[in-house]
Amino acid sequence: MTFITAIDRYIFRLTIVPMLGVFVLAASLLMLEKMLRLFEFVSTEGGPISVVFRMMVNLVPEYAGLAIPLGLMLGVLLAFRKLATSSELDVMRAVGWSYTRLLRVPYLITLVLVAVNFAIVGYLQPLARYGYEELDFELRSGALGASIKVGEFVTLEDRVALRVEGSRDDGRQLSGIFARVAEQGPKGQVLAISARQGQFLANRENRNTIILRLLDGTIVHDIPGQPSRVLSFSQHDLPIDLPAIERFRQRGEESREYLLPELARMGWSSDSSAAVRADSQADFNYRMVEVVMMFMLPLLAVALAIPPKRSTSALGVFISIILVVAYHKVNQYGQDIAELGRANPLLALWGPFAVFSAMIGWMYYQVAFVPGGQAIGALEAGYAKVTKWVGRLFRRGRRSQRAEIEDPDGPHAEPEPLTNGSGAPRAV
Repeated sequence: MTFITAIDRYIFRLTIVPMLGVFVLAASLLMLEKMLRLFEFVSTEGGPISVVFRMMVNLVPEYAGLAIPLGLMLGVLLAFRKLATSSELDVMRAVGWSYTRLLRVPYLITLVLVAVNFAIVGYLQPLARYGYEELDFELRSGALGASIKVGEFVTLEDRVALRVEGSRDDGRQLSGIFARVAEQGPKGQVLAISARQGQFLANRENRNTIILRLLDGTIVHDIPGQPSRVLSFSQHDLPIDLPAIERFRQRGEESREYLLPELARMGWSSDSSAAVRADSQADFNYRMVEVVMMFMLPLLAVALAIPPKRSTSALGVFISIILVVAYHKVNQYGQDIAELGRANPLLALWGPFAVFSAMIGWMYYQVAFVPGGQAIGALEAGYAKVTKWVGRLFRRGRRSQRAEIEDPDGPHAEPEPLTNGSGAPRAV
């Protein structure tokens, strides 16, 4: 007997298209809002725009951890909803195909996505989070080459104050330059330099120093107790010492930056402190419960995909999204209280998993094994009543508007007389 039949391939096509669409849509929506904040942050810090896209790449694993389960569930749900609304599901059931058999291909897809999500949350997310924090640190410290802001004074090493009126070519070509250089030492000499143009050049002999080449300017040399000297120049090289950039910390300041094997070793090690064990165990169980829950999502999708007979209600689609997002938030709350030591990680994270799994199992049993059963039958009935009531309100409003257009005078029109011109009663 063929393991994958033509019907299985048909279900695969119905599932994979909306699944990929949800992946892209969910990840795009999650990243779009963050991208706007990053553009504002990078522009404020004066860093290159390219760092925004480097930081967004490090955020992809973070958002993929939520987009993959959501895409899996909606892909299966929309596939079975199409089968149900087109009556193809009734035909498959009539020829002996059970819901469990129809879920063969969705569960094969689930196995692949579980492996992918396990690699993401266990290995890629910690490394990507550390890379994001490193880029954020380098941007704040100026290691990414923050540009000189036009019209503002920039102080370097408390010795050089620099201001420019114009900047071109990503800050390499400057115009309207003013610099004040305070010499170190007992004499306290001060140089006030103004130049028409200038540019930054690299110093091959000393990487910690850059050269500011100035063109067509004036130097005012001020020495305390002596007359000031004024010099004009066509070209002058001003060496500027770069501030020392602190090295970024090592990976592992937060438990979210550890890989799964590292969390397991720290969480159950007698050498770790109580706080470290609680933090590591909470993060380890949170990642595992998020991955294991994906095995229950196809059952939830089927339970919510089948609308009542002679109905095309999409209530199950909205309820499925609410349930997945709410469960994700409950897990985050359980992780937080477990990290603080207020609850056992097994109870705080696997307890909601057991309750949610039992609810999904009951919902699937109602649809798959109870004749005419509906997992959300009461909600569907209430939703249908509300929909009909709202529809009647809209129809009544349209009829009132139509009547006003056809008879603008309405009840204020004069009544037709019941007598004719001679005073005799008029025949009705």
